[in-house]
Amino acid sequence: MPNRLIHETSPYLLQHANNPVDWYPWSSEAFALARELDRPVFLSIGYSACHWCHVMEHESFENDDIARLMNDWFVCIKVDREERPDLDSIYMTSVQMLTGHGGWPMSVFLTPDGQPFFGGTYWPPRARMRMPGFSDILRAVHQAWSGRRDDILHQAADITSAIIQHESGQTEASPLTDNLLRNAERDLLRAADRLEGGFGHAPKFPHPMDLRVLLRTARRFGNAEALEVLRLTLDKMAAGGIYDHLGGGFHRYSTDARWLVPHFEKMLYDNALLVPSYLEAWQAGLSSDYARVAAETLDYVLREMTQPEGGFYATQDADSEGVEGKFFVWSQEEVLSLLGPQDGPLFCECYDVTPHGNWEEQNILNRPRPLEPVARAHGLSLTKLDSVLARSRQKLLAARSQRVAPGRDDKILANWNGLMISAMAQASFVLDSPRFAEAAERAAQFILTRLRTANGRLLHSFKDGQARFNGCLDDYSCFIHGLVDLFEATGRTCHLQAALTLADQMRELFQDPDRGGFFYTATDHETLITRSRDTQDNATPSGNGMAACALLRLGRLCSRPDLEEAALRTLEMLSGQMQRVSMASGQSLLALDFLLGPVHELVLLEGQDAEENAQARSALRGSFQRQRLLIIRPADAVPAPDDALIEPYLTGRSAIDGRATLYICRQGICQAPVVGATAMISAVRALD
Repeated sequence: MPNRLIHETSPYLLQHANNPVDWYPWSSEAFALARELDRPVFLSIGYSACHWCHVMEHESFENDDIARLMNDWFVCIKVDREERPDLDSIYMTSVQMLTGHGGWPMSVFLTPDGQPFFGGTYWPPRARMRMPGFSDILRAVHQAWSGRRDDILHQAADITSAIIQHESGQTEASPLTDNLLRNAERDLLRAADRLEGGFGHAPKFPHPMDLRVLLRTARRFGNAEALEVLRLTLDKMAAGGIYDHLGGGFHRYSTDARWLVPHFEKMLYDNALLVPSYLEAWQAGLSSDYARVAAETLDYVLREMTQPEGGFYATQDADSEGVEGKFFVWSQEEVLSLLGPQDGPLFCECYDVTPHGNWEEQNILNRPRPLEPVARAHGLSLTKLDSVLARSRQKLLAARSQRVAPGRDDKILANWNGLMISAMAQASFVLDSPRFAEAAERAAQFILTRLRTANGRLLHSFKDGQARFNGCLDDYSCFIHGLVDLFEATGRTCHLQAALTLADQMRELFQDPDRGGFFYTATDHETLITRSRDTQDNATPSGNGMAACALLRLGRLCSRPDLEEAALRTLEMLSGQMQRVSMASGQSLLALDFLLGPVHELVLLEGQDAEENAQARSALRGSFQRQRLLIIRPADAVPAPDDALIEPYLTGRSAIDGRATLYICRQGICQAPVVGATAMISAVRALD
């Protein structure tokens, strides 16, 4: 018989609905039962694309003997971390305090009041490889609860007190100067791998916020070394196995130092965050190939991660047919059979395909060396080689599409959709690709109409026609930021109005009036053991760092100094953290870079000549400015009610002599209007 998870909508929870474990979803009912039975709670948190979550389910949660111990001694709760990031944040902190590390699946034992007293991540069913067995842990915790209750309650109280202190985030403030950016650049360069790119050793994560920080510090301080680390990292990731060379998009992280072997799951947020990194580096002239990587990544999202109404799905699994990576890897025999005797060997040489494979007797496609030497060795032009490889990739992609695909978690999450809306909007402008703007607008409309309550508050998750769970800080801040990017890409002021409405809600529901910044949960959220803040970046930007970015830009665009002041107070609250742990503060440092300026306000009024207008837009999209606000008004723009939001930028300005005209201002000081695309190219290049 299925357990109570059968009534949930989360694909992850539904995967466990037929376990012999008597799982409960997170609920007051479960904790009431724990108090009634005088039992501890076993809390398991994971997500559908998590490989080791599947392993622990198969080994332990589907094991009748282990399930019997769990059911006899504990009240068992299963949580999807993507649905309840508020719970994940709190209890991950407890696991990190207890063990010194974290990860998923997360396994935590709680008192009936929700206080953690013991935890870890993956445990095998029986002891092996220096890991305790899960069955032994269950027995030990049960015996301790029965015989040493006071010790457990004291431990739980101490851990809870430490979590509350940690979540208060109180650190000594630092001045908001460019010294914080210098310090961050120094820390990033010290941690950089100068041979393979990235930061630190295996496993390697992409660090997209930190990469964007390096691009800004390189410009601000003229440090060529920062640009080289950025270029090396972007090149190595795009050439490595972490990138899907057939379908586009990035896997979650690399298990090795050279980006070859990924954890094969694909997360919406990774791809949303990496696209701006590649777009900005392309604008900065680091590589012409980066535009291709960004476009392929977004095309993957449109093809495989977009639901019919426009929202973006959450994740794709690492596993297919129960085997990690099976969908993505190749034997040399398969490749040669599909591509034939002419194209096949050439493709294998370029993509590291060998008879014995580069991973577990299979081949992960990657490009370990540049294509130019291969072309020369075969007497081919680079254009001809590119043509051969392009048609080969299409053939292999078509063949791969016939395989059993990895599972997909088709939840729509407001925060991750906000990140992808931002990526799509930026790409639509930078790459002159209207399809990306159309996708971003459809997703934004989906969030605004399907993930809101009757009184307009954001909800977090949508699945099977149901919107659920209170919106958290990053739902608001990421979506607001995406709406601002969508305005800059389309010029439609309705997106600014939607952003303002949500910004005012965010301040009302989450702002800390005493210390500045924002709590992660709203004032009327379910009472948990602490009210967390979300100040440090993890795989996604911190809610406070993103709020600072969003409010600074929105406040400046809409002449709302109260929003800019809220952003300033947020950065003041974060300043000590930026000084102390800069590599967990990338999004906050991006906001600081904008705050310090100089911010250029660019207003393009298009003229009557369509070709000149296109050239004018090209002048803007082909140049990277660290901090800028962009307003574009087409010649045939239809006045809209929300245009009043940007009226100060338009008053007294016109397209001179009917030609495309660019107005450039900085801190209230405006240059003479720049008329014509040729003049704009020079003016824009001179900005930084």
